[in-house]
Amino acid sequence: MASRFPAGFRRQGLRTLLAALLCTASMDAAGAREAQVPASWPGPDQLFVGACYQPIDRTPAQIDQDIAIMKHAGFTVVRMGDLSWDSFEPAQGKFTFDWFDAVLNKMHTAGIRVILDIPGTPAPIWLHRAYPGVDIVNQAGARLPPAERYMDNIGDPDYVREAGILAEAMTKRYAHHPAVIAVGYDNEIGNGFMSYSEADRQRFITWLRTKYGTIDALNKAWATQRWSRRLNDFSDVDLPLADGPGPAERFLDLHRYWSDVTVDRLRELDAIRRRTMPDLPTISNLWDYAPRRGFDYLATYKSYVSYGAEGFYPADPISGAFNALMTKGDLPTPIWFNEFTAGGGGDYGTPGRSRMYAYLGLLLGAQGILAWTFNSHLGGEEQALFGLVDHDGTPSWKVDEFGRIAGEFKQLSRYGFPRHTRPEVAIAYSFESAIASHPNGPSSTTRQYFQGAYGDMVQAAFEPLFKANIDTAIINVGHDTLAPYKLVVIPADYVMDPASAKAVRDYVQNGGTVLMTGYSAKVDEHAQWFDTPLPGRLSDVFGLKTNAFYRSEAPLSYSLGSSSTAATTHYYEVLAPTTATVLATFDNTPDHTPAITINKFGKGTALYLATEPAPAAMAPVLAYASGLAGVHQGPQTPDGVYARVVDGRTLYVNTTREAQRIAITGVKTGLVSNRRYDGSLVLGPWEAELLP
Repeated sequence: MASRFPAGFRRQGLRTLLAALLCTASMDAAGAREAQVPASWPGPDQLFVGACYQPIDRTPAQIDQDIAIMKHAGFTVVRMGDLSWDSFEPAQGKFTFDWFDAVLNKMHTAGIRVILDIPGTPAPIWLHRAYPGVDIVNQAGARLPPAERYMDNIGDPDYVREAGILAEAMTKRYAHHPAVIAVGYDNEIGNGFMSYSEADRQRFITWLRTKYGTIDALNKAWATQRWSRRLNDFSDVDLPLADGPGPAERFLDLHRYWSDVTVDRLRELDAIRRRTMPDLPTISNLWDYAPRRGFDYLATYKSYVSYGAEGFYPADPISGAFNALMTKGDLPTPIWFNEFTAGGGGDYGTPGRSRMYAYLGLLLGAQGILAWTFNSHLGGEEQALFGLVDHDGTPSWKVDEFGRIAGEFKQLSRYGFPRHTRPEVAIAYSFESAIASHPNGPSSTTRQYFQGAYGDMVQAAFEPLFKANIDTAIINVGHDTLAPYKLVVIPADYVMDPASAKAVRDYVQNGGTVLMTGYSAKVDEHAQWFDTPLPGRLSDVFGLKTNAFYRSEAPLSYSLGSSSTAATTHYYEVLAPTTATVLATFDNTPDHTPAITINKFGKGTALYLATEPAPAAMAPVLAYASGLAGVHQGPQTPDGVYARVVDGRTLYVNTTREAQRIAITGVKTGLVSNRRYDGSLVLGPWEAELLP
């Protein structure tokens, strides 16, 4: 994932003691908080463009040539150090920093700032040989050699100790280097492997003892009375299978355990940073939704993240924007793209595409973009991944494109960028719902019930808002405050734990507006179906009960107001209102069952959509709920063109391959192109413009 930014040169001695936190948390009409960042951090009116750089592949002469290319292109930042543990520590306790010092000094001389990445993964071969517990053991009990990146058991105490020693040494050495503007942790840490050694089983048992206390409590949480699975003692516990059969309750706790292991490593590194580099922020390339393991980022991120950062490789604008905003959460700081789309595996790149996505990033609130990667790799798994500079050292056209981005961003930093967003709408995302809705199979009937990927459903709820140019935050409702938002959307949130339920209840009680969809609030925090009316823990808030569900042969449609909407979905729940009022009914279900209900609860309003979230199903009810909640509408644009108002000016980004025309008032001159527009703005394919 992407991260952030350079700033205040030598940190001016901590810039008046962190300048007591720049700007106070002032709330606008939406209740959004202004950014609070120390003065030594990258701040307002600062945009950064650069690349990920791995000098371990380059000779001193080549490094000089590379830096000259970067300086000529106007690059202002690089990310270095990742994936290079054994270059800093070729043997245990024997550090070699001189080579890196030289590169840092050259970057500083060239005016290029550096995000220092602590390379805690992958671990070097010497660590695996000295401490076999660092090796991964698969479900069958076989030891696996570290054949590719991230095949390290980060739960092993020897790994934890040695990774901490590395981080301590690096952060102390570079705490006051004038080139360093931020520190990052363990590149893509969420993409690691689970391990099944006996030591891992014992650590899992210790985690269960801490969580549940007694074997009786664990038996209840895991429903072990089912299918004769009772545990007589904690020693009876096996590690649940990540890939294979098993009940959902254990599968969820397995992922919670490995999430906690991952988060513990990040918090340990952040404790070192706070001690050795307290005036520098974190900008870490994390990967919380990685399919192999992942971790619960949105429930924990504020304890180790200063700026949300990610690797940005969008398949399309909507999914790219969605993932970026998941990284941001409700942080008041901008987004950083620590790795930014340039070419790709087997993909040399397409002229104009990176620039278009750079402007889309600006629209989302980005501050820094770093191309992955500067040099095309000459060996290893990614040698067919094409960077800005070709394999023979020749700068490609991509250097010029990123140079153009750097030049334009330098000008745009005068016009309110990076953009401070103030979302009035929040969408709920839950790591636990993602895991519990898709437990390991093949016998799990949950997989038969919850059809479709949870993440896709949350993105489907996001899509109509993004197309309407409405800023949206992606948050965990049980861990982030809901008070700043006028509307909270809860799509297919399968797990409804006590903290989330209380947050939703209190928010509506105090005057907020909530929209929930089908598949939500079906199981408790143990992934067990509620034995109370559904939606669990919130039936009275929504004023209904919904137990029965069906799947129609034809796609559903519903009528809201005077128009009918083709929802494109088949799953629907039968809503039995108690205090709720029916707003809309399905056109093509038996008895025309309720499609949307609305309920007054306390001072607020709770709406329920009786189908799964899909863009066509969500768009009308989101428009209705937004109007009800008083959400400010975004600029009107053609499909595929996105826009936001920034300090009284409007940034437009055409993400399509066709020219698009947008009506404007009067005559205006574009601040990107310097073109004059009279009555309409015409944007070419993949073009962007800022109009006063």
